Amino acid sequence: MGNCLVAQSGGPTAVINASLAGVVRANQLNPVYDRVLGGLHGIEGTLAGKLFDLTDLSGRDLEILRQTPSSALGTCRYKLKRGNDADFLRLVEVMGDHDIDTLFYIGGNDSMDTVDALAEWAAENAPGKRFIGIPKTVDNDLVPVDHCPGFPSAAKVACQITHATRLDYDAYTRPEVFVLEVMGRDAGWLAASCCATGDVDLLVLPEVDFDKDAFLNEVRAKFDEQGECYIVVSEGAHYADGTYLSAGESANDGFAHAVLGGAAQTLKQMIVDAGIVPRGVVQDLSRAARSSNFAQSLVDVTEAYELGMSAHMRSADPAFTGQVVGIRRDEAAAAEGRYNARFFAAPASEFANHVRRFPAEWILPNYQGVTEEALAYFRPLIEGEPKLVMERGLPVTLPAFNRR
Repeated sequence: MGNCLVAQSGGPTAVINASLAGVVRANQLNPVYDRVLGGLHGIEGTLAGKLFDLTDLSGRDLEILRQTPSSALGTCRYKLKRGNDADFLRLVEVMGDHDIDTLFYIGGNDSMDTVDALAEWAAENAPGKRFIGIPKTVDNDLVPVDHCPGFPSAAKVACQITHATRLDYDAYTRPEVFVLEVMGRDAGWLAASCCATGDVDLLVLPEVDFDKDAFLNEVRAKFDEQGECYIVVSEGAHYADGTYLSAGESANDGFAHAVLGGAAQTLKQMIVDAGIVPRGVVQDLSRAARSSNFAQSLVDVTEAYELGMSAHMRSADPAFTGQVVGIRRDEAAAAEGRYNARFFAAPASEFANHVRRFPAEWILPNYQGVTEEALAYFRPLIEGEPKLVMERGLPVTLPAFNRR
């Protein structure tokens, strides 16, 4: 029957391993492939022939893998570029050496571009080799999906941290501003989700060009009205000329993406320098939102697992390649006030090299937050908590395969 390969790429999430577990478990139930192999450190490790046999993971291991955050296979920031036939040929060579017919690639925007590029190249140069995408990203910026696995759990963590730090902030009478920074280079989905708590006074998103004077006027108004101001900012917030609020824009992550971080500190200092308050507190959520399982969304982990199973199931069709599986919201159910997800598949080209930004019509003017329609979108995604396997008071995690 041949073997399949699963690899992970890009930033980790709380549920990326649930998709991995879904592929493995699906093959145990319906052995489309003889062996399920894992590529260590994504494409980079796979090109080096670093593979791990996942076929016979026990039920216990799969249960723990499903609740383990971060990338259990290891990840990478290595991009396969169109026209670089040496990498393509090497990958096909590795696949041939291990009798691998199909590669499942779990990743974000750039990873879906990799799936598209590989499938396109293989059609001409390696017939029979198939490439299938399984999306993940805490940024929630892929099209044409309703949402991406990883985002709901990141949003749940962000909401819990928002509420916890707001309670802490409200305990004091001293004049200071609080600024929470969350991930989101090009899209403000994660920052906007914090508004589901009702704790956010001002919201700064990449979708709205930053106006310093207008923003400071709103901060002054909040302090005049209530004596405090809790702000959430996305790391990708920028001025009209594209300059990021944060430091580090001159660096890049290997994909020509700016390495961000520091927007919250910039806003705090801006407010202090304007003489509005003498001090401020900055909280950087950053990686905690994407590699924490203590606040996994039950909806998220369930969908991520089933998405892996769906990708495997669809791959039983030998013509299924260059495709990505995704999640759409059942609009009929939503109209009745219920949440229900539907899985679908579409060409990887529809997912790659596009950014799905937070809808402008869901953003309130003057940094005042988001609309009720936005809150209705977020709320069902963060519902429920999986029953985690615990030891010594902490969630159990599976030792990473790339560290064995």
